[in-house]
Amino acid sequence: MIHEKTYYSIEVPFKGRTLILEGPISSESLHSYDFHTGLVAFRPPKQQKEALLGIADLPEGRINVVRDGNMIVGYVTFLYPDPMERWSEGKMVDLIELGAIEIALQYRGAQIGKNLLRFSMKDNAMEDYIIITTEYYWHWDLKGSGLDVWGYRKIMEKMMNAGGLEWFATDDPEICSHPANCLMARIGKRVNTDSIQQFDQLRFQNRFMY
Repeated sequence: MIHEKTYYSIEVPFKGRTLILEGPISSESLHSYDFHTGLVAFRPPKQQKEALLGIADLPEGRINVVRDGNMIVGYVTFLYPDPMERWSEGKMVDLIELGAIEIALQYRGAQIGKNLLRFSMKDNAMEDYIIITTEYYWHWDLKGSGLDVWGYRKIMEKMMNAGGLEWFATDDPEICSHPANCLMARIGKRVNTDSIQQFDQLRFQNRFMY
């Protein structure tokens, strides 16, 4: 059933202590947690927490988090694509976007991002969706990671692969504006053929232009 939310949680070891992966979490739960000051990839931590609170209460909105005690140290969001992007043009109820994934710098290097995506896909409801992510190099933490564009792209691809997302071709101008940008997607087992064809039409809108 589309938009059904069932809470899950698992424990993972990290440097002698235990982290909690949980979700989809409600805005009430999210509000009660502290937000790590290192979560700055998209906007200042306080503003990012406010943005996540808004997503949590959307019918399709899903936020899964990594928690160290009472502090959120990582998160991933799933929601409908931005109305300004082509991916929303079909108004598909079964297409959602992995809008953001972020792990605080001090918690990187232990496959926490991969574990968070694997955890997210354990949710049976994800089999009802086409899940996309649009990767743009200007969103990547090149400075914090010490990697160049291609090194970071390789890391991002491997992390998304852990969640079952694979590279898909597209003629979207923003993605095509730099060779490191890419579209990745995971097609759930219960997604019907009509939705897959509609997704293909969204991916290629200029195929007859020369």
